[in-house]
Amino acid sequence: MSLINEIIDKVKKQDPEQHEFHQAVKEVLDTLEPTIKKHPEFVKAKLYERIVEPDRTIMFRVPWVDDKGEVQVNRGFRVQFNNAIGPYKGGLRFHPSVNLGIIKFLGFEQIFKNSLTTLPMGGAKGGSDFDPKGKSDMDVMRFCQAFMRELYRHIGADVDVPAGDIGVGGREIGYMYGYYKKIRNEHTGVLTGKALEYGGSLIRPEATGYGATYFAAEMLATRGQDMKGKVAAVSGSGNVAQYTVEKVNGLGGKVISLSDSNGTVIDEKGIDADKLSFIMELKNIRRGRIKEYADKFGAKYFDGQDVWDIIREQGLKIDMAFPSATQNEISGKNAEAMVKNGCVCVSEGANMPSTPEAVDIFQEYKILYGPGKAANAGGVATSGLEMSQNSMRFSWPREEVDARLQGIMKSIHRSCLDASETYGRKGDYVTGANIAGFIKVAKSMLAYGVV
Repeated sequence: MSLINEIIDKVKKQDPEQHEFHQAVKEVLDTLEPTIKKHPEFVKAKLYERIVEPDRTIMFRVPWVDDKGEVQVNRGFRVQFNNAIGPYKGGLRFHPSVNLGIIKFLGFEQIFKNSLTTLPMGGAKGGSDFDPKGKSDMDVMRFCQAFMRELYRHIGADVDVPAGDIGVGGREIGYMYGYYKKIRNEHTGVLTGKALEYGGSLIRPEATGYGATYFAAEMLATRGQDMKGKVAAVSGSGNVAQYTVEKVNGLGGKVISLSDSNGTVIDEKGIDADKLSFIMELKNIRRGRIKEYADKFGAKYFDGQDVWDIIREQGLKIDMAFPSATQNEISGKNAEAMVKNGCVCVSEGANMPSTPEAVDIFQEYKILYGPGKAANAGGVATSGLEMSQNSMRFSWPREEVDARLQGIMKSIHRSCLDASETYGRKGDYVTGANIAGFIKVAKSMLAYGVV
């Protein structure tokens, strides 16, 4: 049995119920096989065994009182996975599906994503099984404060800098940072995704969506193509999806879909700037459901269905796909349908949205496939830029942050291509992203000795 398979089997035996984590470990380690022969020093130091084990795993009780005066109890997590190249960095997710396996998968992926950005950031992730959907602002505030009453012990500007993720937007970041500032009596850049008035960065809400689109543009350019006239499918309707739509429109493409947990809208006329403004008001301010878009603009609405099922069932023609909702949303059969329906480029705005079967199909048909750790690294990159601005007590103008973001995405794309070629997998972005991210972290771990 190979070293890689031994490690994967050990992870499965140690944590048998953490299926998402198993998937992430297998997807990464399988692609690291070419590094074993080139770097026997990594094998000797057992870096492959060490990198799949978090530095520390924190689980805690979050009791809080709701609007009705009833006590509620949730579970909080922070998995600080690896800080070889910088302070822990990674989002907080508030969603009923959150469990330790999901947080570990996200934290593990974050190591390589953060490494690829070229910024000094380690990998971490956290969150809670709390569901902010449908809750009042006061309920959300009380939960966030209760959550921070424990989390504050484990984070700091030079220790661990959380950001937002699913269920954690500007409102939640504001409540958490306000409470952190109160109980620590300090004003430091310990949470990113803050509003501009108290230390946030321009382009931060846009960054993940913009970055995924920039990455797609770089991939298309390798085949002498651009986005003009291309039809794109986007899943989700949060910040990532919204700003993907905006940037695809700006580069000449047309987006025909958005979704939420209740269903999907298909607008074959395209989601233009005016329609996008409605989406932003609907989702960011009123926190309504995507069905309202269909009612207002006469688009098709598919209750309880996701974008990729609809593309398969309706035979919709698309050129590009930007999965921007959640993990494992594209199945193998849906991936096959996407390719048959004309899809030539997939750029992941979400983390691990394609199942292993889907990834195999994308690679088999040699379509341009940008895995999340590369394609959606724009979000955490701009979080890193927010940290830098906080440290300097200085804010860069919008144009400068956008230019830095675009430069980082070009650098990530180049790193993926170079690594894939160096290790005998030319043009394979999955292998390239994993190896490029791993090598930097591994060399740092080696330098530190056994710690």
